[in-house]
Amino acid sequence: MKVSTAIHNRRSIKAFDASHVISDAEVTQLFSLAKLAPTAFNIQNWRFVLLRDPALRQQVRAAAFDQAQVTDASLLVVLTADLKAWEKTPQRYWRDAVQPVQDAMLPMLDGYYRGREQVQRDEAMRSCGIAAQTLMLAAQEMGYDSCPMDGFDFDAVGKLINLPADHVIAMFVAIGKATQPAYPRSGPLALEEIVLTDRFCQSSRGNT
Repeated sequence: MKVSTAIHNRRSIKAFDASHVISDAEVTQLFSLAKLAPTAFNIQNWRFVLLRDPALRQQVRAAAFDQAQVTDASLLVVLTADLKAWEKTPQRYWRDAVQPVQDAMLPMLDGYYRGREQVQRDEAMRSCGIAAQTLMLAAQEMGYDSCPMDGFDFDAVGKLINLPADHVIAMFVAIGKATQPAYPRSGPLALEEIVLTDRFCQSSRGNT
């Protein structure tokens, strides 16, 4: 499947075949592709939590306003990120690089993140967003449908998955076989409204 076809075909699916099972080999394939998503300084700060326990998924569904895709999708992924990945044995992120690159990158990595908690969180969200789209497009190529989700109680889900204190949840991605098509696209904006050249016009400041 062409990348452009996967982008066009990917839709946020709400109704999944609860009986369909994604094989372990397919799961491995999905995450082998997802982990190729870029991260700043190659810190690979995403942590993918696969919810497989049916009882746990029922509890998570209760914390997600009873959305059916939480339990009915073949695979429910909680995308989380380690906020402190940048300082946890960082040399491993560049272990295969030549020594001059390692010597340059490791001090830069520390200087960029240390003491900058908001930057650490922003980076976590950027990394998870890129990984989520990579995961959904990979699933589309494999014949699966998906749904990105942020409609849930983040604190409650964090407790249910024993989220470490130095981690954050970004979103869910539900993956499986659709039983109903998505609604037609409901109102894409024109390119002229969303694509700008060089800078915003003076008159557009403060407007949406």
